This record gives sequence, structure tokens and C-alpha cells, in this order.
Amino acid sequence: MSKITDIYGSNVFNDSIMKERLPKATYKALKKTMDKGSTLTLEVADVVASAMRDWAVEKGATHFTHWFQPLTGITAEKHDSFINPTGDGKVLLEFSGKELIKGEPDASSFPSGGIRATFEARGYTAWDCTSPAFIKDGTLCIPTAFCSYTGEALDKKTPLLRSMEALSIQAMRVLKALGNASATKVITTVGPEQEYFIIDKALYTKRKDLIYTGRTLFGAPAAKGQELEDHYFGTLKERIAAFMSEVDTELWKLGIAAKTKHNEVAPAQHEIAPIFTTTNIATDHNQLTMETIKKVALRHDLVALIHEKPFAGINGSGKHNNWSMATDDGVNLLEPGETPHDNAQFLLFLTSVIKAVDEYAELLRFSAANAGNDHRLGANEAPPAIISIFLGEQLEDILEQIEKGGATSSKTAGLLSLGVDTLPSLPKDATDRNRTSPFAFTGNKFEFRMVPSSASIAGPNFILNTIVAESLREIADRLEKAASVDTEVQAIITEIVKDHKKVIFNGNGYSDEWVEEAEKRGLPNVKSTVEATKALIADKTIEIFEKHNVLSKVELESRYEISLENYSKVLNIEALATLEIAKRQIIPAVIKFSTSLAGSVAAVNAAGVGADVSVQADLLKEVSSLTTTLKNNVVILEETLAKTAAIVDTYEQAYAYRYDVFEKMQAVRAAADTLETMVDAEFWPLPTYGELLFNI
Repeated sequence: MSKITDIYGSNVFNDSIMKERLPKATYKALKKTMDKGSTLTLEVADVVASAMRDWAVEKGATHFTHWFQPLTGITAEKHDSFINPTGDGKVLLEFSGKELIKGEPDASSFPSGGIRATFEARGYTAWDCTSPAFIKDGTLCIPTAFCSYTGEALDKKTPLLRSMEALSIQAMRVLKALGNASATKVITTVGPEQEYFIIDKALYTKRKDLIYTGRTLFGAPAAKGQELEDHYFGTLKERIAAFMSEVDTELWKLGIAAKTKHNEVAPAQHEIAPIFTTTNIATDHNQLTMETIKKVALRHDLVALIHEKPFAGINGSGKHNNWSMATDDGVNLLEPGETPHDNAQFLLFLTSVIKAVDEYAELLRFSAANAGNDHRLGANEAPPAIISIFLGEQLEDILEQIEKGGATSSKTAGLLSLGVDTLPSLPKDATDRNRTSPFAFTGNKFEFRMVPSSASIAGPNFILNTIVAESLREIADRLEKAASVDTEVQAIITEIVKDHKKVIFNGNGYSDEWVEEAEKRGLPNVKSTVEATKALIADKTIEIFEKHNVLSKVELESRYEISLENYSKVLNIEALATLEIAKRQIIPAVIKFSTSLAGSVAAVNAAGVGADVSVQADLLKEVSSLTTTLKNNVVILEETLAKTAAIVDTYEQAYAYRYDVFEKMQAVRAAADTLETMVDAEFWPLPTYGELLFNI
């Protein structure tokens, strides 16, 4: 393998390539657009496009595409070749600034939530120069935003970029009020940890539920699960190690700083985590990471499952969204320093986040909602569905001091002695970690632990950026009017602590006591995606999103419709797959087994040797009874599905899928899973959990 330093970023049109290939004036103009938001002229775009084309062709690229992120949750791309025929039967390789800046994919087949009618096909993609172009599979990929003909955002990137700008504007107001004269912009940074499962491809192809839905709709527990805790951080199996090594290499070529990889808690589950970068680039990189994991897995005759809950009774997968704020001159605004009690700037930005999370908890809960995550949240394997903040002992103590009149000290951790002379004393962190907290402060950032493994991180981050921007706006309004900024800072911090301390919780989020305590505190406990979706069209949501120019009322309403429609579609596919597998695979297999069993009973009886066939007869009776139950439950599911599909109102339909169709699916599964434990393995048509989880 080539040296990491040689391959890292080799397929990215990054800053060093631009410096090398662009004229100084062009490079300076492009950087001004990237850093300051100044208008990019077509003349500059033409020069950039020419250099980009030459670089891409030298790297073997034949096509270009505007790479965008529609509201499907995955990426989209339409490929155009560089060729332009000449009159003599030859071709020139061309790529203009106009083609770089603007694309026009058909927008009629992407989700729009009613913004666009099916016959209204025109949509536009616009070059996002803040995220570098890259080469993937012989194609120059240009990150772009996607909008309708009438200008509404039809993608994940546009509101994310808007929210980053909104937060920067409000954070800079606060910093200027505090006397900061060096910073010109505030950026949000993210490092998303990605969990996923790896299974054998040959077994995957025998499971229609995995092919159709990404999760197992049937499956009895294996004799062994994760109870021995022997998989977590365990030695990588050779086949997995080879796969992971190739994933790292491919990501490094794309300039994605893949840093950490390891086995996760559940068997066959793994995790990869990158180094922090700006939220926009981190979002693009996470989409590429998921795509690369899936693609490379297939090369190794493996399949990656990025669904939130591929296996019942086994820990599912999420994404830990590590989020922070920093100035463009390198100051992390959530860095406590050695004496956080005396760090007014840190405490102001910290409490601005606390205020935002408490006031918009339902909206933040929505940002982590999808059909897959409904299986995880609140199930003692992921954070509870109740939004709370973990701060740790040091910061909680400081806030208690502030509430009582003023903070005068910060608890220190000191050194940890292991009691062995040859082992070094370890510097302790100021606080422990809490894996049960959905929103935990972890040193100099917040870790939003609820994000679904399959989802784009754009949604959680543009919501987080926007609610914090609103909190900072209110703070900036007060500071700019204050006679004494220092006095006002202390007053704001104290008020926020008193008004919003109910959202701070350092204890066990899995306990029943916490659910009761949270209810007493007035914290919302939103059970499913369907209920969570309401937060998207709440009056206060519309108010702040329009105020900060992140999403209009129309755009929010469209996302509300899309979220509900997508939920219903996912559950409908799962229900149809459940019926197909039960009717065409499981029931026929059980009938074959029953026929064989009946033949055994008949043969023994015919022999007339007085043999005791009660075991066979009892088993046949039990299997036949369960098969009848399974068949009856299939009929009930079919009837329920038909009734639910006829519901017109999108919310009512989604609610029926969640609380009616899903329950009927579970009844079908329960009978089938019990039969799996009784039917001879020779007859059972589906690879079992034991085979799927422990085959590699």
C-alpha cells in the first residue's frame, strides 16, 4: 500500500491543488467567495472549471456530475461526459464555468412534499464551493445544493449552509459585544461516529427482508448474543480487518480523515470515526463514508447494514454527532479552559446551548427520528427518547454555584494512580462520561447521541445550528443594549441556569425513575417518529426558521409531509415484505416439515410395533397450531394494511402504520419466530441469527 501521506486527498480538488493549478488572481477570488461569501463571477468560474477538468482527466475521469443530497436521505448524481464532438469526427474535452456553477436535474421524481407537482419537472443544482470537488469511480463530483424552479430548497445541504451562516452571524454579534476584534466568522464543526453491521453476502442474498428493508423482519434469538461482551473492542477478524483497511484507503483518497475503527458491542457490529471538520464538509464526508462502506463490503463478498436495528434483541446502530463552535482564528467556543468557572465567554456559549436544547427539545427529538430509530430510542441500548443534557460533575457544580450567587472555583480531577510502580499516573478528565445521555458535554463539544445510523447528519445539524442561533440572538440583543457588558453577561448566565436547569441530568437515563422524574420536570417524552414530526410545523419552529432564513413555512411544511409519507412508505414496504416471506417461504416450509413429521408418525403406527409416538404427535400438534396462528395473523395483517393504505390524511395514515400495522407485523413475527425454534433446520428457509451474526 502507498504511504498515507501520498494517497491522502489524492482524489480531491483541494486547496493545495487549487493553489498549484489556478492563477493567483483566480485563486484569490475563489477563496474570497469561499471565506467571505463574495459573488463568484462567470469569468472566475470558467478558469476554475478548466483547471478542474484538466486535473480530473489526468486522474482518469471521463464524466462530471453535480453531486447533491435530495430529501431521500441519500445522494444523487447525473453523469455527463466531458466530450464535445468536432466536425472532423473527433471530440474535445470541455467543461465550462456555466456547467460548474449550475446543473438542471429533473426535479419531478424527488420528494417535494407538495412544493412541486409531478408535471413540474425543472430543478436546479448550484455549486457549493465550500466543499471541495472530488473524483469517484471515474467521475468528477461537484458538491451542490438542490432547489426547485421557484427557489425552495429540495435538499439537505441548503438549510445546512443557511443555518451555519445564521449561527455565525449571531455568534459574531455576541463575540463583538464581548470585545473580540480578531474573529470574523464562527464555524460549527462536527465529527460523526458511524456504526454499522457486516454480514456475509451469501447469507444476505437469502434474506428478502434484509434486501427490501435493511433489517430482519423475522428471526429467533441465537443461543449466544452480546451478553458476554466479548466483541466490543475485540481483535478484528482477518476478513473484517482487510475490509476496514480498504475502507480507510478509499476514504483517505477522498480527503476524509478516517481516524478510529473498532468492533462495537453487538456481534458483527463495527464503528468508524473521523477527525472533526466543518459541518458542511463533515456532512458530505459522512454520506461518502456510508457509501464507501457499502461499496467496499461488496468487494469482499460482504454486505454492510447501516439500518438502525437490523436484528431484534441485539444492540442497533446510531451516529454520535460531536458538535462544537469555533472562530475562524482557531478558538473553540466550547473549550472550558483550566478554570471554567472564571471563563465568562465559555459559560455564555455553553448556557446558550442549554437554553436552546431545553426550549426546542421536541424539535431536536424530531431531528433524530426515523422508522429505524423508533426501535432503538428508549430501549436501553441507545439514549432515551427524552432530551436531556449531561454536563458532568465539574460543570454541574459551577452552574450550581452560579445559581446561588456566583462561581468561585472549579473542581479538578488530578491524577489517577493505578497502584503499580511501573505504570504511569494518569491525568483524569474533569468528569466521567455518560453513555445514556442523548446530549452530553464531552470536554470541548456536545455529543448528540440520538442520530440514526442511516440518516444524513445534515438534519440534526441544521436544526441544532438554528436553535442555538436563536439563543445567541436573544443574548446578543441584551449585550448590545447593556450599560455594562460584564454585569449583563453574569445576569444572562444566571437566568439561563435558573430557567433551564431542568434539562440537565447526569444520572442513568435508562432508569424508570428518570422517566418519572423527567415528567415531573416537564420534559417531553416523544415516543415515535410520527409524534415527533409535529415539532416541524409548530408555530415557534416556523418563527425561528423564517427569522434566520433557514427554511420558510412552505419548506417546513413540505418536510413535514415528506417525513410522514416516508415513514408510511417504509412501514408499508416492511409489511409487504413480512407478508411475502411468511406466505411464500415460511408457511410452505413449515407445511413441508409438518408433512414429514406426519409421515414419521404414520410410519411408526403402520409398523405396528407399539412404539410410543407421542413426541412426534405432540410436536406435530404444536407446529400445526402455531401454523394456524401464523396464517390467521397474516390475514389480519393483510386486512389492516389495506385499511391503512386507504387513509388519506398523511398524519393519520402514519399513525396507523406505527400503532396498528406495526403491531400486526409483530404478531406475525412472533408466531414465525417460535416456529423457527421447532422446525428442523433442513426445512427452515431463512439464514438464522446465529448464522448471520457469527458467520464471518
